[in-house]
Amino acid sequence: MIERKITIDTDNQPLIDALAGATNLSKQSLKSALDKGCVWLKTGKKINRIRRIKKPLKIGNEVFIYFNEKILSSIPAQPTLLLDKNSYSIWFKPAGVFSQGSKWGDHCALTRLVEKKLDRPTFLVHRLDRATSGLMILAHSKTMARELSKLFADRLIKKTYLAIVAGDFTHKKISLNTDIDEKHALSHITKLMQNAQKSLLSVHIETGRKHQIRKHLSEINFPIIGDRLYGTAKKNHPEDLQLQAVNLVFNCPIDQQPINITLSSEDQLKL
Repeated sequence: MIERKITIDTDNQPLIDALAGATNLSKQSLKSALDKGCVWLKTGKKINRIRRIKKPLKIGNEVFIYFNEKILSSIPAQPTLLLDKNSYSIWFKPAGVFSQGSKWGDHCALTRLVEKKLDRPTFLVHRLDRATSGLMILAHSKTMARELSKLFADRLIKKTYLAIVAGDFTHKKISLNTDIDEKHALSHITKLMQNAQKSLLSVHIETGRKHQIRKHLSEINFPIIGDRLYGTAKKNHPEDLQLQAVNLVFNCPIDQQPINITLSSEDQLKL
């Protein structure tokens, strides 16, 4: 693993030469690392991810590399395009795919995967946890990102999830409104079906607090199956987190026509 800051002392030095000189990595490894997003360039007060291998650097520039072979060798599941409105799109994000990248790379992030598939800039307007699968909207311009972000902030995008919990969920319908991080949070839960071991729930959230559904269900002693953070699942638990965003309803910010998109039944969680 390499985590290093490189201060440039030679004008017009190509980025890949600076990296090769400061690490023991081959240029082929560095090209792959750059493409996977683990190299950053600081110019003035700005620091941005950089991928151009021949980018000429200036004296005083600072380059940061966060090289972790285990992370960079990960192969992400591929998202599925469900709706393309050119300035925004809706995707099915599989479990295990990040919503966005980190300093260690972005090749396993939905934003980067979509950017490469569509050859368009991609902007995140909401998030799903890595372990959560389901529907996500991505913007392809800064203007659209602002418009969609406002829709989420104003609670004009209705979000429905499926969750599977252990045992017989004791409520047919229940609303949970315990504050999360000292902010109002409201989840409406309906039991859809059950078998001998599990219950399938539909969850509509009116607010979008971090880990809202996971926290609310855990608080009433029905943590989601596969939840290592708020439930009882161990690190080697055989099942993914059984939480999935399955429906989005909103008015299209382009033409104001209603959008109601539901994940196909074959991709939905099942008991």
